[in-house]
Amino acid sequence: MTPRAATTQTPRSRRGRGSKARQSQRYWSQEVTRTSNALDLETGVFTWDDPVRIAQSLKRSAETSTRRKGTPLQSAMSMLNFYINRAGRGLPEKRRQILERAKVELRRAFEGA
Repeated sequence: MTPRAATTQTPRSRRGRGSKARQSQRYWSQEVTRTSNALDLETGVFTWDDPVRIAQSLKRSAETSTRRKGTPLQSAMSMLNFYINRAGRGLPEKRRQILERAKVELRRAFEGA
């Protein structure tokens, strides 16, 4: 057996911790949330307690937008999913249930359209 060659790599514990480049890459979704102009959403739409109202607002925003790439349903659903995924585990269960119900209402709203 031959001895292992010594490595010159930086220990994992010191690699890139807190570097500016890493932080900006890590929070790309925060930048999208702040600067995206894909849909003009009503202020606080994701904090409302009524799933039907959330769905109606997202539908209205998606249908009036001229900057979307897909169908209005795809655009509205994408925005809702993006918000839910962005919140991650920090999203309270009650809020998650409201937003999941808003998905159902959104599909229903576009079904009748």
